[in-house]
Amino acid sequence: MSAMSRLGLGLAALGRPAYINVGRADELPDERGVAAMRAATRRVLDAAYAAGIRWVDTARSYGLAEEFLAGWLDGHDDVTVSSKWGYAYVGGWRMDAPRHEVKEHSAERFRTQLAESRALLGDRLSLYQVHSLTDDSPLFRDGPLLAELAQAAADGLRLGFSTSGPRQAETIGRALGLEVEGRPLFSAVQSTWNVLETSAEQALREAHEQGLHVLVKETLANGRLAVDPPEELVALAEIRGVGPDAVALAAALSRPWADTVLIGAVSEPQLHANLAATRITLGEAELAALAGAAVPPARYWAERAALPWA
Repeated sequence: MSAMSRLGLGLAALGRPAYINVGRADELPDERGVAAMRAATRRVLDAAYAAGIRWVDTARSYGLAEEFLAGWLDGHDDVTVSSKWGYAYVGGWRMDAPRHEVKEHSAERFRTQLAESRALLGDRLSLYQVHSLTDDSPLFRDGPLLAELAQAAADGLRLGFSTSGPRQAETIGRALGLEVEGRPLFSAVQSTWNVLETSAEQALREAHEQGLHVLVKETLANGRLAVDPPEELVALAEIRGVGPDAVALAAALSRPWADTVLIGAVSEPQLHANLAATRITLGEAELAALAGAAVPPARYWAERAALPWA
């Protein structure tokens, strides 16, 4: 499988006017109305498709991302679409909203958001994921919710979960063991992995070995690895003649357990800079050097939480 065929495009930074990605603001229109963001999304989708990307990942909480994607999908029948439920967008299309999203893992939220996603995406919805599952989520002990999820799976909806926070590995382990009437509930997992945050690697490898489709998100640490990369990344980027973003993505692509590696570009220049990753293969010594950039999970997630919505 080629490196390009393993890439997917995430719409977290395109479907709403504000997000926490560093280096995003200068790549977007000064005026971030709905029409401007729809046009920006279409440009990136067109460029990604032309390059060979055939997976797009979105979520109910990504503002109008599902709607933007739905309007583009006609004529792109070979694109796999994944989305997520569990967070609701409450930012009101304001840059300065006091709160941009609200989390709720409940049967009612699942039922409501699945209907919303299907109304926009129809049968193009290939994978529906619990958004930012944690090991203390009420989902694990919510009988009615688990029953609804199991029924949706029985009806043919492929289910997955995404993870966040410093205990991703524990969450993955607990979710892999989740069964309803003797059947595993999830067939896919999406987790943060990048050269700064590698703590979920073993759990993701085990998920892959158990047959789950593994998606890797935040491969550029919400833009930090492109804008303020660690010295290990800078050194390798200079040697390879590419940007630090490309080296960071190449590191993710080097993981054989990573079935789909998501990128979050918001402009064509960003996208093409990212895609330079497909032209390089990192050697063992280079990967070992990058291992020195990893930080403790608690530190990584605290720094992520401090990023401003802009």
